[in-house]
Amino acid sequence: MNEYQTQAAEYDLFKATGNYSTVAFVEKVLGLVGEAGETADKIKKVLRDKDGVISDTDKIEIVKELGDVLWYVANIARYLNMPLQDVAKINLEKLESRKQRNLLHGKGDNR
Repeated sequence: MNEYQTQAAEYDLFKATGNYSTVAFVEKVLGLVGEAGETADKIKKVLRDKDGVISDTDKIEIVKELGDVLWYVANIARYLNMPLQDVAKINLEKLESRKQRNLLHGKGDNR
C-alpha cells in the first residue's frame, strides 16, 4: 500500500509545484467526496436501470471510480504524513476492537 501511495503522489498536480498548502489538502478532500459520489452514482444507475444486475462493463467502470477514491485517500494520508499501510492497519484494529466488543453495528465514531 505504501508503494501505491508513493506512486500515486507522482500524479498530484500540487506536488509538481511543491505547494502543499491548505488549498491543496482541501482539494484532495473535495476530490475524495466527488469520486465517492461518482461511485455511488454508477451503482445507483445499475439499481435503477438494470434491476441491480452489474454487468462486466459496469464492474470495470465502478472499479475505475474506486481507484480514484483510493488515489485521493492515499494522497490525503500523505498530506497528513501517514503511510497508507498505517491507515489500513489502524482501520482493521478499530474494526477488530468493535467486533470483540460486539459493536460493529451501532452509532458513533468511538464505540
